[in-house]
Amino acid sequence: MFKIRKGYDSESKTFRLPIELIEKLDALASQNKLSLNQLVIQCLTYAVENIDPKITDDN
Repeated sequence: MFKIRKGYDSESKTFRLPIELIEKLDALASQNKLSLNQLVIQCLTYAVENIDPKITDDN
C-alpha cells in the first residue's frame, strides 16, 4: 500500500532576520530550486551539528 510521508514533525515559529540575509537566502533557495523553508532548515541543521562547543561569548 502506498503511504504519503510527511517527513518530520514541525511547529511554526516566527523569527526576525536582517533584510540582507533574507534576500541572500531567497536567492540561494531559488537558485537551488528549494523552498526558503527547506533551505533554512538545512542551514540551521548544519550550524547546530557543526558548532564548536569550546567557543562562547564569554571567551
